[in-house]
Amino acid sequence: MLTKKILTVGEPMGLFIAEEEGPLEDVRHFFTSVAGAEFNVAVGLSRLGFAVGYLTKLGEDPFGRQIIKTMRKNGIDTTLTTTTTQQATGYMLKGKSSVGDPDIYYYRKNSAASTLSPGDLGEIDLSQWDAIHLTGILPATSSTAREATTYLMQQARKAGVPIFFDPNLRPQLWPSREEMVSAINRLASMADYVLPGESEGEVLCGSRDPKIIGEFYRNLGVKTVIVKTGPQGAYTVQGEGAFHTPAYTPGKIVDTVGAGDGFAVGIISGVMENLPLPEAVRRANAIGAIQLMHASDNEGLPTREELTRFMAEHKQKEDESW
Repeated sequence: MLTKKILTVGEPMGLFIAEEEGPLEDVRHFFTSVAGAEFNVAVGLSRLGFAVGYLTKLGEDPFGRQIIKTMRKNGIDTTLTTTTTQQATGYMLKGKSSVGDPDIYYYRKNSAASTLSPGDLGEIDLSQWDAIHLTGILPATSSTAREATTYLMQQARKAGVPIFFDPNLRPQLWPSREEMVSAINRLASMADYVLPGESEGEVLCGSRDPKIIGEFYRNLGVKTVIVKTGPQGAYTVQGEGAFHTPAYTPGKIVDTVGAGDGFAVGIISGVMENLPLPEAVRRANAIGAIQLMHASDNEGLPTREELTRFMAEHKQKEDESW
């Protein structure tokens, strides 16, 4: 295991995945798993050999117990995972689709994780962690969770801990689009690395152009902005420089969910290993492509050996003029 310790923060959920295609109301067979953007990142980092912790709150119920068992099975530290009898663990349904994104329905209103507040965090010491990863999902679940997210980012900055932030927009969880945009950009401005997608940039920055998105967040004080450009790869802005990294061509695309989380795994792991940033982004593109080839949100995340083999056997797409 690598010596770097990375703390992830968010809401893991129970997951029912349809075994056959069609409207969810017609599906009769599902299999269970664990979902959550930050959970996916935690699993991916653990499989690459990092020490990973998860800060969250779960209900004392079957979903909560399943999640804790799954975290421990994946070598994720649950010291900062608390449970409560007052609220239930959130869960979701995910359809099966061979074309486009699958249908997803959330059941997470008033979930245990949504009640996280600064009061739950006490005098948390982040100095023992080498990095912290958060997304825009937890702060979308409630005002107290938003306050907790802000508090954690403030504490990380005080401790000099690098902050990785993925907007991961969930409009259905926010009271309004305006509040979402304001809150997400305020949180992003506190991060060292921001990882938006093109479509998120259109919402948050008013443009899908990765150069404009990068400039927008650099003007907010973000050190490094890495824009996910889908089949084209990624566009990175750092300091006064910028570069494009072509995507890998995946095998058969099975499921698009989780590709962005795989991308985050590549960026965080690469930075923590002191790889040159272009190499970290190349790794991120590779893990994102691997995720596209698997139905579960996180079961396809590679070990170090699997990642090395994929990068050796698959080519990046031809670069384009940027």
